[in-house]
Amino acid sequence: MCKTDPIKSKEDIDKLKNYFLANGHIRNYAMVSVALNTSLRISDLLQLKWEDVYDIRLQRFKKYIAITEQKTGKKNCIAINKEVKYALSMLKNSLTIVDEKEYIYKSRIGQNQPIARSTAFKIIKKAVYDLHMEGVISCHSLRKTFGYQAWKLGTPPALIMSIYNHSSMEITKRYLSIDQDDKDAVFLDINL
Repeated sequence: MCKTDPIKSKEDIDKLKNYFLANGHIRNYAMVSVALNTSLRISDLLQLKWEDVYDIRLQRFKKYIAITEQKTGKKNCIAINKEVKYALSMLKNSLTIVDEKEYIYKSRIGQNQPIARSTAFKIIKKAVYDLHMEGVISCHSLRKTFGYQAWKLGTPPALIMSIYNHSSMEITKRYLSIDQDDKDAVFLDINL
């Protein structure tokens, strides 16, 4: 399996999100925005239904996404931030009918099927190629990007480990992909 990189530049994150908006691909924009802001694995993200994020009766977004992770079987509760609400609102408003049992990232194939992981992978890879982004960027990069950006904002690695539901700090350290540039920034900024 190939090692993927997080997207370290905020400009590259914005370029990726805007790529989908500029091309009128609201579903893909929402998929990327939600992935970047929730740290969900793509397999869990694609299984989300509207009932997981939106209360149809009250006509408002829920405060949390509560899921059981497919890979680990662990429960996770993720606060829905304003970026997630914005992206999902845009998607919801572009659809004619939103049934709470419908998958959010519906495939064009079948009645109510989510897009396949391989489709999500192709969507991300094409955008990365078209944008000439550096590094090995794929669906899993979106999950890693969340952790890297949280770490850059000062979130303690132990908290990031808990958010990811990782069993060890070593796994979290690999996700953060801290390189020499990150270390250099610490030395150059410290100036005691």
